[in-house]
Amino acid sequence: MRCDVVAIGTELLLGQITDTNSQWIGEQLAAVGVDSLLQVKVGDNLGRMESVLRRVLADADAVIVCGGLGPTHDDVTREAIAAVMGAELQPDEQVADVIREMFASRGRRMAENNLRQALVPVGASIIAQTRGTAPGLICPVTIDGAQKVVYAVPGVPHEMKDMVLRAVLPDLLSRGGEDAAVIVSRTLRTWGESESGLNERLDPLIARLDEVGNPTLAFNASGWEGLKVRLTAKAATEADAQVLLATWEAEARALIGDLVFGVDDETMEAVVLQLLRERGWSLGLAESVTGGLVAGRITNVAGASEVFRGSIVCYASEVKFQVLGVPVGPVVSEAAAAAMARGAQRVLSSHVALSLTGVAGPAEQDGMPVGTLCIGIAIGDEVHTRTVRMPGQRDQMRQMSVITALDLLRRTLLAS
Repeated sequence: MRCDVVAIGTELLLGQITDTNSQWIGEQLAAVGVDSLLQVKVGDNLGRMESVLRRVLADADAVIVCGGLGPTHDDVTREAIAAVMGAELQPDEQVADVIREMFASRGRRMAENNLRQALVPVGASIIAQTRGTAPGLICPVTIDGAQKVVYAVPGVPHEMKDMVLRAVLPDLLSRGGEDAAVIVSRTLRTWGESESGLNERLDPLIARLDEVGNPTLAFNASGWEGLKVRLTAKAATEADAQVLLATWEAEARALIGDLVFGVDDETMEAVVLQLLRERGWSLGLAESVTGGLVAGRITNVAGASEVFRGSIVCYASEVKFQVLGVPVGPVVSEAAAAAMARGAQRVLSSHVALSLTGVAGPAEQDGMPVGTLCIGIAIGDEVHTRTVRMPGQRDQMRQMSVITALDLLRRTLLAS
């Protein structure tokens, strides 16, 4: 069973709204083992909507259409689906009564155009609305003699999610019959290697996976969230899929080793905090080039207060000298980073301190080129420093500095 997704709305094409609905629907389809190979966005134009639906249905067994079921003139999803079905639209009085009663119960006047939401293609079934006014639709379609189905759900996320879980997925699974399966993914989150370099390290594994076909492996470069390696397995049960993933995950880890810092939703900052928590150590920060970005990431983790003491954002050189005790002189150097870490450790009374100083641009500083990052890590009586060159423009350089410094701290903690 293959079910693709069509998102309706000109606002999606203009970038005024981010299409999170298709992403969520794709996750739900994968969770129940339904293949979804295509997601399409189309504006509020009847002709283009009908054309897109016909093209998608040429390959898919089912389509979930999200949006365009409202009461206004540009909500023409019903009309497009009816055209593909070769059916007329007829008012459903039961749906109309529900809409009238909903407005009456809220003491609001109902504009007559709300009854457009009660129009149903002949032959379609209703998905009752429990959270708004527009019902969903289950619409059987015949394409070149093949029986297919179109599901129409509202674009309002909480209404859409309710209908997909309550009606669409159960109906899809009943049509899938004995072919029903589950699709499970596991994501290894990495840092410390380029995407091409990571691909090269995993080439032997990728070649073997291409031969067996299940699981599959894909890369996703996610900025300061890390480089992600996603393994996706399909099996009869979730337990079977998990066994398959565990086997191939072990092989991937054997090739990329400590580049992996977390799995699935684990963030670099959460991993670092857990390592500190396990050792009973507290953390302090001294941030110059990142201007508080590291502290923001750290404090976004629930329970960070058990470990995190605070951050000194010493953007001005005088603050480095006067508050942290950095010797007067160049402030973009490993010596300055070491002194910043020592100063943060002292001022914040932390066992561990991480410091970042560097050059985000637009011009070089202290003879250091744009992109230079100097990191200092103080653990007990020891101090470690590192200088790296970061890519990109100002914002990217600062973001990459955050995950790079946290990764160096992670590796240092693991070795301690």
